[in-house]
Amino acid sequence: MDKQKNRSILYIAFHYPPIVGSTGVHRSLAFTRYLSTQHWQVNVLTASVKAYNKWSADQYAFIPKEIGVIRAYARDVAKSYAIGGKYFSFMAQPDSWQSWIPAGIVRGYFSIKKHNTSTIISTYPIASAHIIAYVLKKLTNADWIADFRDPMAQENYPSSPTKKKIFLWLESKIIKHCRYALVTTAGAKAYYLSKYPQTHQDFWQVIPNGYDEQIFAEVEGNKSENNKSSISDKKNKNENHLTLLHSGVVYPSERDPSQLFLALADLKQSGDISSDSFSLRLRATGHDHLYQPRLAELGIDDIVDLAPPIPYKQALEEMLNADALLLLQASNCNYQIPAKAYEYIRSARPVLALTDPKGDTAKLLLEAKTGLIAPLDDKMLIKKSIMQLVDQVQSGTIEPASPEIIRQYSRDYQAIKLESLLEMHHS
Repeated sequence: MDKQKNRSILYIAFHYPPIVGSTGVHRSLAFTRYLSTQHWQVNVLTASVKAYNKWSADQYAFIPKEIGVIRAYARDVAKSYAIGGKYFSFMAQPDSWQSWIPAGIVRGYFSIKKHNTSTIISTYPIASAHIIAYVLKKLTNADWIADFRDPMAQENYPSSPTKKKIFLWLESKIIKHCRYALVTTAGAKAYYLSKYPQTHQDFWQVIPNGYDEQIFAEVEGNKSENNKSSISDKKNKNENHLTLLHSGVVYPSERDPSQLFLALADLKQSGDISSDSFSLRLRATGHDHLYQPRLAELGIDDIVDLAPPIPYKQALEEMLNADALLLLQASNCNYQIPAKAYEYIRSARPVLALTDPKGDTAKLLLEAKTGLIAPLDDKMLIKKSIMQLVDQVQSGTIEPASPEIIRQYSRDYQAIKLESLLEMHHS
């Protein structure tokens, strides 16, 4: 295999269009799209569509025609193999899509041989992707780059001892056989250097998540053509009304809104906010059934709107139209930065981030010079930050980040670093 001339890549990613509801899909999509424009032959090994819990035929349009897509047999064990809603736990190790592994190895192997592929890139959080890549590395001796994104085995994660043992085994194989391991934050790199001090610093490469400029440009173009948004609130509210938007899943643990709800209840009772002056829209929480009773109990269901999911481009348009954007993240996710943080930065709207001030997300927003920070579990500081946000939005004293700062958080900007790693061994 002539690695000096071959520019063929097998990119192994479970999350790829037409899947809906995954933020990780946009990282893989942006990287593969960018590499294909730079004259790399990109083939994506992904799962059969029936493995996805939710997908839409409209999402196929995101895939550039230059990219080859290989769909290997895969099913969700809970949906396809459970009997009476039950199945053996080993059937969901290391994840619920382990059925992807055999077909992925076979189809990946034939793709590597057909295209004389020199590099394999695999991406978490579906650990099966890394297992497929490991076996293909052993079979073909192609270079392997593992995209961790976020840390795998941590002190309290996964909760299953068996799964944690598999994750630790997989990390050991990645360290032994990969050319590079990618993480999305400096905190994650520091975590792994501490965990595996025998590894060289250059082995851990930080390539952050980001926003997709191409999709944002399309959304803004459509918005200009229509000259108004179908989801704009301005016609339904007075000029002093502030809409705060959270877009995406609100996990009961990692994004627990309990103290936020209590803060809003206090502010409503004191008369600082009302439904005439303030509203919080939680778009597509995924857990409305948990939050609706609590909102009614606190008497803030007139202020907090649990809104249904909408298509991705429409969600971006909603971000662009919101008065301010909300981000939720608990301190147990300090080594992670949610993809929406970068989309919020690109939207150039004020951001209220309820997260640990010491975490990587807070550091990102401070670096981007956007947003107010308050701990997710501190009601008093949340109340203070909400009122500060209201004052700043109404007075117009919040300056958006400059275009130069925003541009460095695009996924294409991050993809340049990925390509530079590939070029080191293909020049």
